[in-house]
Amino acid sequence: MDDIKKESGEKAGFLKQYGFYIALAVLAAIVLMPPQEGLSVAGQRMIGIMVFSVIVWATTAISYPVSAGVIMTLMAFLVGFSPNPATGKLYGTAGGLAMGLSGFASTAFCLVAAAMFLAAAMTKTGLDKRIALVILSKLGAKANRVVIGVILCGFILSFFVPSTTARVACLVPIVLGMIKAFNVPMKSRFAAMLMITVAQVDSVWNVGIKTAAAQNMVAVSFIKSQLGVDISWLDWFIAAAPFAILMSVCLYKLMMYLFPPEIDEIPGGQATVKKLLQEMGDVTGNEKKLLLISVALLCLWTTEKTLHQLDTSTTTMLAVTLLMLPKIGVMNWEETVHKINWGTVLLFGVGISLGSALLSTKAATWMATQIVTGFGLANSTTLVVLAIMALFLIIIHTGFASATGLAAAIIPIIISVLQSLKTPGVNVIGMTMILQYVVSFGFILPVNAPQNMIAYGTDTFEVRDFVRSGIPLTIIGFSLIMLLGATYWKWLGLV
Repeated sequence: MDDIKKESGEKAGFLKQYGFYIALAVLAAIVLMPPQEGLSVAGQRMIGIMVFSVIVWATTAISYPVSAGVIMTLMAFLVGFSPNPATGKLYGTAGGLAMGLSGFASTAFCLVAAAMFLAAAMTKTGLDKRIALVILSKLGAKANRVVIGVILCGFILSFFVPSTTARVACLVPIVLGMIKAFNVPMKSRFAAMLMITVAQVDSVWNVGIKTAAAQNMVAVSFIKSQLGVDISWLDWFIAAAPFAILMSVCLYKLMMYLFPPEIDEIPGGQATVKKLLQEMGDVTGNEKKLLLISVALLCLWTTEKTLHQLDTSTTTMLAVTLLMLPKIGVMNWEETVHKINWGTVLLFGVGISLGSALLSTKAATWMATQIVTGFGLANSTTLVVLAIMALFLIIIHTGFASATGLAAAIIPIIISVLQSLKTPGVNVIGMTMILQYVVSFGFILPVNAPQNMIAYGTDTFEVRDFVRSGIPLTIIGFSLIMLLGATYWKWLGLV
């Protein structure tokens, strides 16, 4: 086992050390390739930039904030010195840079940035921790109930904390405290089960709730810009929640089967949770204000397009504005700015820019044609297309550490693939949304998602333990995608 760890560590170290140079070499090779039939010069160069981005994101050779700057610079120069097919003149570096910055003008970008402030408010007030502890305190100290409690915490927090990393970061110390107080070894089956569940349930509910993860905003943004439809919070929930509920049940059954706890009931478990709650003291005024604003925001999200025409981004910005105002709010700029993960915000903006440029230069359309021809998808049934594309996404995600980056690179291509199908009755919007669910499937490896790495950092389980749960969970997820695609989503008209 030590040899395997050493080899995997050496491989990861090699990719991290040389990934940037590998990405540059591949970019140069694509840019210098002979012109491809049906592909513009700008389109070919955008494909090179996309592959470059995929390599640096997958290998984490450079940090996400730095990669954002590099990608914008590449677009400014490589696209800038490419002829615009519409005019025959060069785009110009200003035009190329405008493409690189276009994502930062997206309403989806505003929503993700605002979500970071909401997550910071939850962390500052401790409301997320209190919600988690209250849920755990109501379920008792039996081992299976604690697991159910962790799953319920992941579910409830997904409504109020629009950041997967923040949700897991909140739950991890609580679960660690319980493990220690229950006098269970840190390397026990029970500890491994709890900590893996913390990470996996958050990935599951990234699918179920539109505002739970940034990658969903990428898909929604491209669907709106390319297909002219803005998917409401409630429409997403109606479509995705049944999948997430079924996955949560399967996750519970799977974890109890793979990691049967050493003891059925943990002595002092209930007392531990109550002690943690007592240490927090009474509910503060800031917690009450944040809870009131969060519930109001949730109501606005769920009634979008039914009781009012306010979009998700606008209502979220309104909530953050209230949270920052003197007297009314719970935080100020000086104490909050340092708690925002600006790297994720930058990555998100550049990700949208990258996808938009792939579409505007017709690079995505050209790649879609190659995929449709190569896989023989043109006249395939929607279920066959769904199966092939879902498997493709599952495989490619094993090399990705960012679902946001994966969505930015792949969703524009998926839209183009679906648009190029000759099969009658294909719902491009519905199929894109369902395939976006698969983008959130970071179940197999700890490196597939930041929340997995937070859980892995607790040293309560080995990589092989995560893989043991991740592979069957991915198979279950794929099976549910196909089952719901043939039934529920078909009835909704999404497939």
